[in-house]
Order: sequence, then structure tokens, then C-alpha cells
Amino acid sequence: MDNTNTPFISLEAVSKQFTSRTAVIEILSETDFQIRKGETIAVVGSSGIGKSTLLNIIGTLDKPASGRLLYQGQDLFALNDERLARFRNSQIGFVFQFHYLLQGFTAIENVMIPGLIAGKGKKTIEKDAANMLERVGLDLRKTFRVEDLSGGEQQRVAIARALVMKPDLLLADEPTGNLDQKNSESVHTLLNDLNKEFNMTVVVVTHNNKLAEMMDRKVTLRQGKIVAA
Repeated sequence: MDNTNTPFISLEAVSKQFTSRTAVIEILSETDFQIRKGETIAVVGSSGIGKSTLLNIIGTLDKPASGRLLYQGQDLFALNDERLARFRNSQIGFVFQFHYLLQGFTAIENVMIPGLIAGKGKKTIEKDAANMLERVGLDLRKTFRVEDLSGGEQQRVAIARALVMKPDLLLADEPTGNLDQKNSESVHTLLNDLNKEFNMTVVVVTHNNKLAEMMDRKVTLRQGKIVAA
């Protein structure tokens, strides 16, 4: 992990609310949060408290009502939609509880998608996808359709897809929520190995205590604020 004091990512006074017919629900309330380059962080807290919303804001999938998200000092939400989408595709990898793989396509075809969106040549991205599938232990499954893979293998395909563009930041939302203990532990180990190998910053939302304890830092989202766990 990079031990410099310069934050890799900063949330500055970020607020987010959802409005129902009867109330305004405060998800984030002028919260500040700093993430260092190469750090692994677990975000924990009660169900429905807004952890996924926080992750979506860090990943620029959702915008705050107020406040700023800085990436190495750059205000990401000051970018136009096209530049923001291009930044997101190249710099941020996402892994979700539900892997959202394309049924009817092979593992390698799924992993190639971010590179194809970015306009990379097919041969180049196919090679990158094959290398990443080998890295996550699925070299012999790359031509299998995803529906023919086990749950643990499908999540590994999703991780490979998230990493094929070699992003600086990996965001994972309950990545082991649908896996059994053996596959969960395998994914835990993989995330830590990838962090060390690529010096990749990892932020994980999880209810899994074992995964949370493996991270460099654990924080809790409570009453709209991010506090030390």
C-alpha cells in the first residue's frame, strides 16, 4: 500500500437523499472520506443504510446531491457525461453480488466487453481477457458459456471482467453474498492477491466479517456518516 499522505480518492462534504411520498431519507450527510492508493477498505453497516449508494457515488454511477468526489485532485462530477463514462470504463472495475454476466456468451466473450466498449482491437482485448481469466484460475473454462459454470466460477469471470482494463480502483458490492463458504474464501484470497499484485485500490461493501477483517481498514456507515469501525 502507498503510505503517502496524498489521498487517492476524496469525498468532500458529500450528501445524498432519497425522497418518498412522506419523508426525505438522508443517506449521506456532508460526509468526508479519504482513500489511499493501494488500500483495501471494507464498508460495513446495517442493511438498507446506504452502503451501495456510497459505492455507486465513489464509482460515479450515482451523483451526490452536494459535495465533491476527487480522483487524484480532479473533480469527477465536473466532467461531462461522455468523459465521465470513458473515465469509469478505463479506471474503475465493478463487481456486484449478482454478477450480471451475459447468458449465452462464453467466459472470454464476457470479459472482453469493457475493452470492446473502449474501442480496443479484438485481438488485443481477447489476449488481455485470456490472461485475466488465467489469473483468476479459469484458463480451462474460458470457452464455456457462463450458464455452464458454477456460481463461484461465474463470480471469478465477473472479477476478470472488472479487471481486464487494469483499473486503478476495484469496487465490490457484496461480492460473496451468493457464494458458499469455500467459494467465498477463494474470492477473498483472490481480491487480496490482486491488490498486492497490481497495487490496486479495493473498496468492498460486505456483511462478511471474514472478508472485512482481511482488509487494511474497516469503516462503518452510520446515520449518514462514515466512521471508523
